[in-house]
Amino acid sequence: MAIKNVTVAGGGVLGSQIALQSAYCGMNVTIWGRSEESHERTKPKLERYAGIYKQTLEETKTNPAIRARGLSDEGATAEELDALIAKVDPALASIKFTTSYEEAAKDADLIIEAVVEDAAQKIAFYQAIAPFIPEHTLMVTNSSYIVPSTFAEYTGCPERYLAMHFANDIYRGNTAEIMPHPGTDMDNYNTVVDFARAIRMEPICLYKEQFGYLLNSLLLPWFSAAENLWADDISDPQTIDKVWMLATGAPSGPFMILDTVSLPTIYAVLKTNPDAQDPTHVKYRLAQKLKEKIDKGETGVNAGKGFYDYTK
Repeated sequence: MAIKNVTVAGGGVLGSQIALQSAYCGMNVTIWGRSEESHERTKPKLERYAGIYKQTLEETKTNPAIRARGLSDEGATAEELDALIAKVDPALASIKFTTSYEEAAKDADLIIEAVVEDAAQKIAFYQAIAPFIPEHTLMVTNSSYIVPSTFAEYTGCPERYLAMHFANDIYRGNTAEIMPHPGTDMDNYNTVVDFARAIRMEPICLYKEQFGYLLNSLLLPWFSAAENLWADDISDPQTIDKVWMLATGAPSGPFMILDTVSLPTIYAVLKTNPDAQDPTHVKYRLAQKLKEKIDKGETGVNAGKGFYDYTK
């Protein structure tokens, strides 16, 4: 089965990116959200990324090193890049929005669940949409850490369910980690691999379930070390990032990346850690400091401010 109609459930940091990338690559895309208010929060994210797509493609004309793998092929000519730029606005305009579970499911070949990283909210979504899912429809979770077997029984289609996790800035870091649960039919797994390639992602194939997949399994200890230094007032985020970048030559430090991931996502994952409930533990202090920033609206790049100020 070739996937053409895609529903993305959730229009947050990654949901909005997945939707735009899929539309850019010719898919018919619908975003499901809980309310019209949630859609209004999604639209500026889509517009921001559409602007990034066009700017990146334009800059690639004069500096091929800027090329983003999710947007253009190596060696693309100026004319080819112009044609890709011309695709961006129509792709953005083509995205549909709905708050209806039935409408979200009825024509979908693939439903990509990108609901907030909270098991209860994800389960509630699966239970609500399950009665409307057609027999051919595949479903994946974009969960950052929770493995798909946690939710398979609630989907109503466990053999057609698996995980496909995207990295942030998917137009540039174009990976899609594809992970089955024990009940996934491997023909369906292979269809999702083909879909990943169709939207210019590089399929990263996992053979069995792993908390954190591959990328986050590597990143989590790094994030944790940086967060603990900040939580214990050893140093500030900018200085921690600086020493990492200067010493390793990396273009970004951990707190820059956390701003892209978004602080509410980091906080939601942290709250699942029992240590975050222990007032004597560094994770508790970290949770308090993250909550203070979130309460001030400093949630990351899309808010204009997180650990860094993006309005300047």
